[in-house]
Amino acid sequence: MTAPSSPEAPWPVRTVARKIADWIGRLGEVWVEGQVAQLSRRGNAATVFLTLRDPVADLSVPVTCHRDIADRPGLELTEGARVIVRARPDYYVARGSFSLRATEIRAVGLGELLARIERIRQLLAAEGLFDRTRKRPLPFAPAVVGVITGRDSAAERDVLVTARRRWPAVRFEMYNCAVQGPQAAQNVIDGLRRLDADSAVEVIVIARGGGSVEDLLPFSDEGLVRAIAATRTPVVTAVGHETDTTLVDHVADVRAATPTDAAHRIVPEIGEQRRLVEGLRSRARHLVASRVEQQERWLESVRTRPVLASPDRLLHGRADDVAQLRTRARRTVVQRVDAAERDLEHARARVTALSPAATLARGYAVMQRADGALVRDPAEVTDGERLRVRVSGGQLPVRVDRQDGEP
Repeated sequence: MTAPSSPEAPWPVRTVARKIADWIGRLGEVWVEGQVAQLSRRGNAATVFLTLRDPVADLSVPVTCHRDIADRPGLELTEGARVIVRARPDYYVARGSFSLRATEIRAVGLGELLARIERIRQLLAAEGLFDRTRKRPLPFAPAVVGVITGRDSAAERDVLVTARRRWPAVRFEMYNCAVQGPQAAQNVIDGLRRLDADSAVEVIVIARGGGSVEDLLPFSDEGLVRAIAATRTPVVTAVGHETDTTLVDHVADVRAATPTDAAHRIVPEIGEQRRLVEGLRSRARHLVASRVEQQERWLESVRTRPVLASPDRLLHGRADDVAQLRTRARRTVVQRVDAAERDLEHARARVTALSPAATLARGYAVMQRADGALVRDPAEVTDGERLRVRVSGGQLPVRVDRQDGEP
């Protein structure tokens, strides 16, 4: 057994390499599924080299196998093919490289491909990536449309020609890439990221013509589906024929049946819009004319009313009303003044009747002492005291003179 490594006793590279080879060798044979990214047959050499790529992650691993395994009858081993490989992991100590030594290679059949796509679809649907609430509306008459498609393809012509015929002002930001083969999904993802980062692009179209299930397989790639879900720009897919359905059709904001249908969906038809505008203008003119005519009839009916036909008549009637009100007001004021005068006379008469002067006028007299105090009892005065006697005509000075005890 090798002693543990330490700073004082480090392992040499060969020891580390052998241990890694031992650890990898313990894994034994494994079944691996992937996509053939590269395939190399060197002349009549007995060994075939290929690169097996993960269909979702950006990972790959080299694989070697005997030519008899690669050229087995019934197996069409080509780049882009989906395969299942039984292999033993191998670590080549001399170069420090990892590879798989295949002992059996099987092609993934159509049924297996469809089953895998269905499993991915269920997984993404469970995450909510296909929910209708995520769908974004397309802009009306976008100024710039991003298009991801094959260079000089029929799908590219269908989108561009149809869209320009319908809306000549539309401009396109093109991203041509491979839409078939092992690199197609990653190429489309790169195009999505580039166009989505362009603020001028208002909608992105992913277009491809028809093909077999294997040809359209990149458009059911899980990574591509997630990339579409992550874009901020609305995405329209037009992949395959009308009957073809890929996973990108479920996540896209709008799924078009064909590239031509995609052009119909992203831009309006200029003739139709002109007819619509003209119809709205005609309707607006009719409504305004009807409203003006209605207001003219109302104005004419108002002008023919007696009040507006002869406004002075209304003033004459108001003048009579004012005269009547003035007469009523004058009469009311006179009546109230007369009543007030009568009340004042009555009050004056009562005051006069109750005043001391009226009593004096009837012959009574008021006797006061020198200090002004009234004399009410003869016993209150003394002999020889001077008093004032007030009568109706004035005052008289008197002096008390008692005779026989009486004043």
